[in-house]
Amino acid sequence: MFTGIVEELGTVASLEDQGDALRLTIAASTVLEDVKHGDSIAVNGCCLTVTEVSTGSTGGSSTWTADVMQETLDKTSLRGVAPGDVVNLERAVTPQTRLGGHIVQGHVDGVGTILERTPSEHWEVVAISLPAELARYVVDKGSIAVDGVSLTVVSAGEDRFTVSLIPETLARTTLGRKRDGDLVNLETDIIAKHVERLLGTNGGAR
Repeated sequence: MFTGIVEELGTVASLEDQGDALRLTIAASTVLEDVKHGDSIAVNGCCLTVTEVSTGSTGGSSTWTADVMQETLDKTSLRGVAPGDVVNLERAVTPQTRLGGHIVQGHVDGVGTILERTPSEHWEVVAISLPAELARYVVDKGSIAVDGVSLTVVSAGEDRFTVSLIPETLARTTLGRKRDGDLVNLETDIIAKHVERLLGTNGGAR
């Protein structure tokens, strides 16, 4: 489980195509401070398992590696990553971690597209497309994870939503680098999905 508070920006160091999977190696520092094999790290909101860690020599970069299954490649924007790309990284929470964002599982529900960016003096409003099957889980002032970043929805529509990004978010996450047409991973609030299941609606008539 994660909180949607990005710890650092990593860089894709290499990709190894394995046919039905992808071996992804990322250069990082902060998330590797206490990492061990089998730990979980969210990459742009996708929960991946650490399979290998390489500590760089003096002046060199430290890296970690994960195997990305075809299912993940099909359902997330990780299918489009390339060496040199910058990605959001967050370690899994511990019992002592502050829940600074909201409960994020690292299980991507769908992929959206950056539609429009409207800059202001102190923040930037970003419009993102919303897959129709996810619209019922996104509400005004509710929570959503975009590329693993916990954000508050400003306005929610049937096929899009908007968020406001403060300078800190723009500077410390990949969302400050995204442009119109770029893909982003979306994870809706797990609580909304549990409530729907308990009520037996499953997206049908209410």
